[in-house]
Amino acid sequence: MREADGDRRLAEDLAEKCAAMRGRVYYVGGCVRDELLGIESKDVDVEVHGLTPEQLETVLEGLGSFLTVGRSFGVYGIRGHDLDIAMPRKEKRTGRGHRDFSVDVDPFIGPEKAAMRRDFTVNAIMKDVLTGELTDPFGGRKDLENRVLRCVSAETFPEDPLRVLRAAQLAARFEMTVEPETEELCRRISLDALSPERVMEELRKALLKASKPSIFFRVLRRMDALDCWFPEVRDLIGVPQRADMHREGDVWEHTLMVLEEAAAFRGRTENDLALMLAAVTHDMGKAVCTRTAGGIVHAYGHETAGLAPAERFLRRLTSEKQLIRLVLNLTELHMKPNAEAAAQVPEKTTNRMFDRCLAPEALLALAAADDRGRIADGPVTDHGPFLRKRLEVYREIMRRPHVKGEDLIRAGLTPGPAFTDALAYAHRLQLAGIGREEALKQMLGHAGAGKAKGKTQT
Repeated sequence: MREADGDRRLAEDLAEKCAAMRGRVYYVGGCVRDELLGIESKDVDVEVHGLTPEQLETVLEGLGSFLTVGRSFGVYGIRGHDLDIAMPRKEKRTGRGHRDFSVDVDPFIGPEKAAMRRDFTVNAIMKDVLTGELTDPFGGRKDLENRVLRCVSAETFPEDPLRVLRAAQLAARFEMTVEPETEELCRRISLDALSPERVMEELRKALLKASKPSIFFRVLRRMDALDCWFPEVRDLIGVPQRADMHREGDVWEHTLMVLEEAAAFRGRTENDLALMLAAVTHDMGKAVCTRTAGGIVHAYGHETAGLAPAERFLRRLTSEKQLIRLVLNLTELHMKPNAEAAAQVPEKTTNRMFDRCLAPEALLALAAADDRGRIADGPVTDHGPFLRKRLEVYREIMRRPHVKGEDLIRAGLTPGPAFTDALAYAHRLQLAGIGREEALKQMLGHAGAGKAKGKTQT
């Protein structure tokens, strides 16, 4: 049984017990929206009306070990389940932080007033758990049909600045447009009080769940909302490229096209989030080093020049060191696969490239997306078959027996700087396709020649 199915059965049990006490339980939020869109939702949220907190807790005790996520906020859970159980409440902002709200739990406020705290009309639709009856006080179903994001209340919407990013994220995931008045509201909301964790979560959803993740950044641009958290992305706007290689226009447009292409590789790499972030950062160096000479635009060395702005971008959003390391590695190497394939370089060269890469599958996906995410004069060569074959060569070579430290010790070498250098040399021989025995023979011969040369000089 799927986890969501178990949560729904628990919701039905809860609703039956609450109904016996004259309460009513509704599915709320994203799970209702997704069901109406025909999308499977893993998150199941319910709201309990008509019971006091004490009555609800009595019901919850009969369902299992319940968790008080925040009693003053009227939020509960059941141990072993992801079902979120909330009571109707009114919220009012008291400060700039995302926790700066006063909350009044009111079980008898009624569905319409309870839905007033929701962000968008499409998220304010409620569904009775037992009867399936929909309560839609703000026209969310019509907005869903028209693929429009409209705020529930122009008065309360600005109280949480995260809603600006959520608008962009939902627009990307569901290919919606933001209603003009809501867009204008977003344009006037400052984002500087948001925490990196909340911003990153919205970006993560857009990058990993949206079929067209570029919409996230396009919507933020229309709202003038790139400056605070995504200035390095904003800086790509208007940066020129070679017209014959990039008919799509500036680096901004190319980056968003690459982002679209990269989305097709999700589920096939070592780290999909690293791939998608690298699609965003891969050409940030062009904003730094693009020049025009003889009428031709070039950005020599942009893959390394882009590491500094890419790192600033990433560290502003996350403290995940391994993720940052992966994205920077992909950014630095993103040009190599296609360049080496076009030059038909020898195997030892591609072996060295893959050896430097922390996520080879993500690198090949990024290279393919980079190639496809542009409009060029003439057909674009598909380097995929060549690169996949070379990746298999690299992996096969790395599976072969190779020179280890114990081999060097048996040969008379002792641990130290020279020992470390010898292991590095052995690895280079391995990447060149030289087997263990031949590599050891070459290394010992090289070491012997060095000793003899040293005695002669003495």
